[in-house]
Amino acid sequence: MKAQQFLHDAEVKAFDREHRRKIRFNIGKYDAAVGVGMKLYDQHELARDRGAYLKATVLEKLDDYLLQFEANFTARGGRVIWARDAAEALAEIGKLTAARHAKTVVKAKSMTTEEIHLNQYLASQGIESVETDLGEYIVQLNGERPYHIVTPAMHLSKADINGIFMKHLGTESTDDAQKLVLTARHLLRNKYTAAEVGVTGGNFLIADAGAVAVTENEGNARLSATFPQLHIAVVGIEKVIPSLLDLDLFWPLLSTSGTGQQVTVYNTVYFGPRQPGEVDGPEEMVVILLDNGRTTLLAQPDKRAALRCIRCGACLNVCPVYKNIGGHTYETTYSGPIGSVISPHLSGLPEHKHLSYASSLCGACTTVCPVRVPLHSLLLLNRQQSVQEGYAPAEERVAIGLWKWSMQHRWALDVLPARVKDWSLGRLLGQVGWNKRREALAIAPLSFRELWKRDHSPA
Repeated sequence: MKAQQFLHDAEVKAFDREHRRKIRFNIGKYDAAVGVGMKLYDQHELARDRGAYLKATVLEKLDDYLLQFEANFTARGGRVIWARDAAEALAEIGKLTAARHAKTVVKAKSMTTEEIHLNQYLASQGIESVETDLGEYIVQLNGERPYHIVTPAMHLSKADINGIFMKHLGTESTDDAQKLVLTARHLLRNKYTAAEVGVTGGNFLIADAGAVAVTENEGNARLSATFPQLHIAVVGIEKVIPSLLDLDLFWPLLSTSGTGQQVTVYNTVYFGPRQPGEVDGPEEMVVILLDNGRTTLLAQPDKRAALRCIRCGACLNVCPVYKNIGGHTYETTYSGPIGSVISPHLSGLPEHKHLSYASSLCGACTTVCPVRVPLHSLLLLNRQQSVQEGYAPAEERVAIGLWKWSMQHRWALDVLPARVKDWSLGRLLGQVGWNKRREALAIAPLSFRELWKRDHSPA
C-alpha cells in the first residue's frame, strides 16, 4: 500500500544524513534570499490580502472567467481544449503531435505536464521529449521525478550532477558549476531548432486579455514557445486571474515568496500564435485547460481555498516534515504541505489520505503562503473527510471507539490494572511506530482519581 511505502521511505530519508545536509544547505540559501526579498515590500501583508481576495473572487465565478479567457484567446487565432482528466489531455496532445508528424518535443518546466505524465506518454508514441529547464533536464537524465515545485534538482549536489553528466552524457569530470551549465546549454540549443512542438505550462491565465503568463529564470520557456511551429500550453483551470493589470501583484508575490527575487528574470505573456506582421512566434498555439480533479475541490466550499495556490513553493521550504523526508517520498506530483492538501483530491483520497497526516500542524506553511491558503486547517479537513468516508484503518476506529467509551465511563479505567493498560497502550503505540525510537510509555499504578480519593478522603 502507498501509506506503508510512504512510511518506509520517510524513515529512510529522515535518517539519511547526507540527504539532510544537502536539503539544509539548499533550502538555507532560499531562506536567506527570501528574507532579504521580503524587506523590499512596504506592505507585504496587504499584498497577501489582495492576492487572496482576488483568487477567492475568481474561484467563486471560475466558469465565467474561463469562458472570458477562451473568447479572448480564440479571437486572436488561438485554440482552447478542455480536458476533464489526464487521459483526455494526453489524447489531445497526441492528435496535435501526430498532425505535425512530430519527432521531438521541447518542454519548459511545467508541473501540469508532470501531473499527466506527458514525457512517458510521448515516449510511448516514439517522440523524444526533452526537458529544457536545467533542473528538470538533470532529473530527467537521472530517471527521477522533480523533487521540488520550484527547484526540481534541490536534492542533488554539484558533485551529484557532475556524476549524472559523466554517466549519461559522457562528459569529463569537473567541479566547475559554470562548465556543467554550459554543457547542458550546448546540448539543448540544437533541440529548440529541431523540435516541431514546444510545450509549456502557465503560471497565470489572464481572462480579460486572453493570454498565458509564464514565469521563469532561464529563458527556456521562451525558446520552447518561439522556435517550434506549435506551442502547447497545459494549464490548470484554477490559474486564471481577472486582468493583465493583476500581474503587478502576482508576479512579485510569486517570485519573492519562492526565491526572494523582486521579480523573476523572464516574465512572458503569450497572446496566441504569430500575428500578421510579426517576425517570430509559433504558427499555432493551443491552450489545454486541465481539470483533472480540480472541480472536485471546487465543489467543496470548505476546501476550495486550496485552489488559490500559485505554486511558489514557499510552504515546502518551511515545512519541517518536507525538510526531513524529502520531495520524492510523497510519490506525487505536488509534495510538501500543498501536495498533502490537494493530492488526495486530484489523485484519489483512498490512495493519498495518508499525506494529510504527514504534518506537524505547526502552521508555518500557512504563515508564509502569499495568497493565504489555510494549509494546516485544510489538512485537518482532509483527515476529517477520510474518517467520515470510512477510510480510517480498522485498528484506528477500534482504538478511538474504546477511548471514547472509556472517557464516557471513567470508572472503567480504574477497574483495569496498570499492567493491562501498559500492554494495551504499548500495542497501540507500537502499531504507529511510537516505541521504535522512544521509551515505552508506562501508566501510573494509581490514576489521578484514585490518588485524589486516597489523599483527600475524610480520615
